Amino acid sequence: MYGIDVSYLQVKINEGALFPTVTLQGSVQQAWDSTLQLPRSFNASATAQVVVPIYQGGAEYALIRQSKESLAQQRLNLDLVRDQTRATIAQAWGQLIAGRSQVASAQAQVTASEIALNGVREEARVGQRTTLDVLNAQQALVNARVALVTAQHDRVVASYAVLNAVGRLSPLTLKLRTSVYDPNVHYQQVRDSWGGIRTPDGH
Repeated sequence: MYGIDVSYLQVKINEGALFPTVTLQGSVQQAWDSTLQLPRSFNASATAQVVVPIYQGGAEYALIRQSKESLAQQRLNLDLVRDQTRATIAQAWGQLIAGRSQVASAQAQVTASEIALNGVREEARVGQRTTLDVLNAQQALVNARVALVTAQHDRVVASYAVLNAVGRLSPLTLKLRTSVYDPNVHYQQVRDSWGGIRTPDGH
């Protein structure tokens, strides 16, 4: 969007080459001389010059057309970036919703595996199941818990992807305990520095 503003102003600057130019010059002179008959003289003059461009080879017109094409290109780029951003947000949001469903499914699988393991242990206690069956049930529970942790990890990553897509992935949003750079502070430190090479930190 800033690129569009810059291109639009560049068009106006290039169109300024077709406008007339007005130059105004003035001078005032006052002198004293005791040897002349007129000990005091005062002179004032003013000159105005108006230059109207009529034809200068067409370079100005070509430059204006070029800047207008650049402006149109910037507008197309903005539409492209907007579409890409919307697609990225939609994809990240879909992955987040899928991640939440996957977590719920994995949690249900863990619960089912725990119930199945308890049943197999009870059956093994009365001699209807072997130790291998108990180990297989324990392995199924471990696999379900691993799947749950993986689903929780994917959900967290998807949530960060959504924040990144909408431009909210920042230390302030995440409430991180770290110093955040504020450009206004640096601006206040250097806005009155018209000379010198030292930076605000002393280097």
